[in-house]
Amino acid sequence: MTSAPHIAVLDDEVDITLLLANYLQGHGYRVTQIHDGAALRSLMAADPADLVLLDLGLPGEDGFSIAGHMRENWRCGLVIVTGRGDPVDKVVGLEVGADDYVTKPFDLRELAARVKAVLRRLTPDAS
Repeated sequence: MTSAPHIAVLDDEVDITLLLANYLQGHGYRVTQIHDGAALRSLMAADPADLVLLDLGLPGEDGFSIAGHMRENWRCGLVIVTGRGDPVDKVVGLEVGADDYVTKPFDLRELAARVKAVLRRLTPDAS
């Protein structure tokens, strides 16, 4: 039996990370809540995530630069979950390597379905 997929939720809003962690854990995922790019780098060195849910509007380091760093250094799924709904932001997000782009506010069921779809593409033999 395989272990539960590990999802990192990176958002500076603790309420968002808590909401997503509780919901995704209820669907069988192992979730780590983090709040900045440095914490993501530490996590990926110690306990790599299978998928990262990344907010773009972070203090300090821009979410786009974090996404670019992810693609240069790690092989994992990336779903941008952000309040930035401008088409230019969506295109840039996908061009820097996101597997999907979800705008806030979002439906938890839809986000979970998108997470499952990205993980399925990464591991085609998983359900």
